[in-house]
Amino acid sequence: MTQAIRTTCAYCGVGCGISATPTGPRSVTIKGDEAHPANGGRLCSKGTHLGETVGLQGRLLHPMIGDKRASWGKALDMVAKRFRETIERYGPDSVAFYVSGQLMTEDYYVANKLMKGFIGSSNIDTNSRLCMSSAVAGHNRAFGEDVVPASYDDLEEADLIVLVGSNTAWCHPIVYQRIQAARAARGTKLVVIDPRRTETCEGADLHLPVKPGTDVALMNGLLAWCDQEGIADPAYMAEHVNAPEGFWEHIRTGHDLWSTAKTCDIAPALLEQFFRLFAATPRTVTMFSQGINQSIRGTDQVNAIVNVHLATGRIGKPGAAPFSITGQPNAMGGREVGGLASTLASHMDFAPENVERVGRFWAAPKMATKPGLKAVDLFRAINEGRVKALWVMATNPAVSLPDANRVREALEACPFVVVSDIIADTDTSAYADVRLPAAGWGEKDGTVTNSDRTISRQRPFLALPGEAKPDWWIVTEVARRMGWRNAFAYDRPADIWREHARLTAYQNDGQRVLNLRSHATIGNDAYETMEPFRWGGDKPFADGRFSTPEGKARLVLTKQLELQEPLKAWPLTLNTGRYRDQWHTMTRTGLAPKLARHREEPLVEVHPQDAQALGIADGDLARVSTAQGNSLFRASVSEGQRVGEIFTPIHWTDQISTGGRTGLLPRPLVDPHSGQPGFKATPAALEKVSTEWKGFLILRGEQPAKVPCLWATRITVTGGALYEVAGNGDAVRLEACLPKGDRVEAIDQTRGTRRVAIIAEGKLAGILIVTKTGLLPSRDWLIGQLQVEEVGASVLAARGPGNQPDKGPTICVCFDIGLNQIMAAIREQNLVDVPAIGKAIGAGTNCGSCRPALANILTQIPQETLHAAE
Repeated sequence: MTQAIRTTCAYCGVGCGISATPTGPRSVTIKGDEAHPANGGRLCSKGTHLGETVGLQGRLLHPMIGDKRASWGKALDMVAKRFRETIERYGPDSVAFYVSGQLMTEDYYVANKLMKGFIGSSNIDTNSRLCMSSAVAGHNRAFGEDVVPASYDDLEEADLIVLVGSNTAWCHPIVYQRIQAARAARGTKLVVIDPRRTETCEGADLHLPVKPGTDVALMNGLLAWCDQEGIADPAYMAEHVNAPEGFWEHIRTGHDLWSTAKTCDIAPALLEQFFRLFAATPRTVTMFSQGINQSIRGTDQVNAIVNVHLATGRIGKPGAAPFSITGQPNAMGGREVGGLASTLASHMDFAPENVERVGRFWAAPKMATKPGLKAVDLFRAINEGRVKALWVMATNPAVSLPDANRVREALEACPFVVVSDIIADTDTSAYADVRLPAAGWGEKDGTVTNSDRTISRQRPFLALPGEAKPDWWIVTEVARRMGWRNAFAYDRPADIWREHARLTAYQNDGQRVLNLRSHATIGNDAYETMEPFRWGGDKPFADGRFSTPEGKARLVLTKQLELQEPLKAWPLTLNTGRYRDQWHTMTRTGLAPKLARHREEPLVEVHPQDAQALGIADGDLARVSTAQGNSLFRASVSEGQRVGEIFTPIHWTDQISTGGRTGLLPRPLVDPHSGQPGFKATPAALEKVSTEWKGFLILRGEQPAKVPCLWATRITVTGGALYEVAGNGDAVRLEACLPKGDRVEAIDQTRGTRRVAIIAEGKLAGILIVTKTGLLPSRDWLIGQLQVEEVGASVLAARGPGNQPDKGPTICVCFDIGLNQIMAAIREQNLVDVPAIGKAIGAGTNCGSCRPALANILTQIPQETLHAAE
């Protein structure tokens, strides 16, 4: 029997442990690791279906120079030569690395060492800049070090949990499960602060739908209330906290309840309810995520939250802390080794003594002495010709950065671009001169650090496919070819880990909490069997000692900026974010058929009042426009949006859709302290886009098709792909996408409906159904026919014998249960709560991320209907 391998999930910063049992060369059974402290065996829908993503579909398997396959030696020689020549001609700041929270800590370490210690530039930045860099800056300003002063265990010890700018139920489902378990066990209260009414709000004790960008005012108002009501802790502050001159005068002026409510655009009574609850509950954890960080005032928003906890002494104690929850699996590990352009290494900045210390440790020939270009500035510098060689590792900036069209212009203009990735064709790799095949999840070997500072091993359980290599190996080989063989003489990840651990401890006599001294000499076997551990302990500031020179934390004076009134050309405010079952740009989750069914198309969510004014109905196509560009989305009319605000997801790319490209819409404006872009409040406009026909296309096999129409989005389904299509003009041209085989068709001239199916060797090879005025059939039965050995012309009916019921939109991805099935079970079995639904049909009993949706469905069914069934 194949042994299970303990590893770590590839997705968010929760850092769930996984037990992976290989069942074939490219197949695996996935279970939660019950011994892992982050998840205790639980997994969300994305983690549950990781086994569907380990195939070789779309993989980059060989080094490529241009469009031609090359040997590793030739490709690496070219990369080293072009970088060396660029540095010699234009200086070290003419080259840059753009890396990723998908890397292992060991990968990050060697890339940072090469750039900052040997090339001599700090032009290495990471896509974590887009996620959590405002938290980093806020922690450094308040604590003197980037330390998250909490652990997940605090959730079980808190009496109040405040979620700020986080749709936790979707983006961190296991954290949400732990919150709900605490509520059930000890009556913990839950407050959600978010402009949108998301699934996380379902069942919360309070939801504060604040106006976007008013979090500083909200937290300053909360602190003013605590000060007024005597909740502030003068004794704690006197011993452990410094305040800048004028801090309390600022807090006590203009931050009364009524002024705060007006700024935040919420009812004073609702705000007072929150203030009173917070004041009365010493054991409070305030968790914050992208809604706080992804702002041009993100660092101040972080510090406004931290200020409240420091001033009330709610830090370093059980169930009391500000808690930043990261977005990527190893965003924290990258922060630890210096993967951000604004830090040096091991939580050290660019103070001269730190530069000298790290340079001595590395025996570095040319140390960087100042911060480098942060992500947005980096690509601006590329476009301006100041950076002439770029290496992108494990990320897709042509999609994910703001004002992404300008990013593509920069990539096009850059004289030399290298991309290390697992996927052959991405929106970014289209601009690469050299593509290098990297190891993927299941093949990687290293460590990652989650949101609460727990370091876990990510272990390989699959062989490296083709000629793919680990990222640390690729960077090391380039460094050796650039002339630094001895400094990069690593044979395995354990070698790098030990060096990283030694650096954290080197001349660190308590100045920094990050200190891995006990791991600096571990053997290879101990590295292989390393158990998860949390650096800094459970309560790193329990003794009241902080990492500032004076040993005290710092309150930071934060001011609410005046918000811009809506512009005539851009009357709406665009917010962006994630979907429950997708991840980043879908290069991984897009391969999982079950994950694709939750949200099959990119939606623009709009309040009914705005939709009515714009003549947009639910399901219409709509164009979102900003000063940076425009893209098409499917409209979803939702009461969860505030009037005047719209929301779009970040995941769709040119590889899978003709629209839905959110990244090109936001402004390239950044926080002045962290450099993090403001994705959450872009001036925008919305308009309906009319089409003459709509339909769908189902194709067998993995090869993607170029569908010639206005709207075409692709998702992976079992056995093939489903394309949702719409457009103007003659839809007959879509038939060119159908494969060869026996053709059957049916045409309804009255409704303008056309159905064409292709059968090859008895199997359904493809089917196209379009209509001008008619209804479209369910896709599920037709998708199932891709697995049937013998189909006939009856496939055009799009339903099987007996008129099988349509399960409806997928709600529970784990068990593939649709809305219509859930509604039927509720009515037929008189189910009155979420646990009853789970017991009856299983929905919500695995990852739990659909439980808020189930609760909402229950509210949509009139109670008299249930009573009538009794």
